[in-house]
Amino acid sequence: MGDPFMAIGFGELKVFSGSAHPELAREIAAFLGVGFGQARLRRFPDSEVSFQIDENIRGTDVFLVQPTCAPVDQHLVELLIMIDAFKRSSAARITVIMKWTTKVALAVTAVRSRPVFAVTSLQPGARGGRRLRVERVTED
Repeated sequence: MGDPFMAIGFGELKVFSGSAHPELAREIAAFLGVGFGQARLRRFPDSEVSFQIDENIRGTDVFLVQPTCAPVDQHLVELLIMIDAFKRSSAARITVIMKWTTKVALAVTAVRSRPVFAVTSLQPGARGGRRLRVERVTED
């Protein structure tokens, strides 16, 4: 009947990771029996981020694992840069798998209880995924 993890009508499935938890991404790829994506993420001394995809991902379903653990702002910036690189490389679909940390969840609660209060690192990350046309964002 076919592989239950392969989407019908889309390309190969690849799992990629940012710097937040690469071991988790490797475990997910191994569990699913799919390839772990070849890419390099570097941070320069002035805190600039460089992301390079080392394989052809045109037509590939990309699953990007990047939890929001500390430092949250750096991990969100990495996430947005990686999403942009995957879009420019013509990935078929991008699914972001992110776990909100307790600190971020408490900040969201504070935002909801005070309408004037804003968490700067949280808002661009949430809006950025929509603007870059990410297919799905899971929060589990």
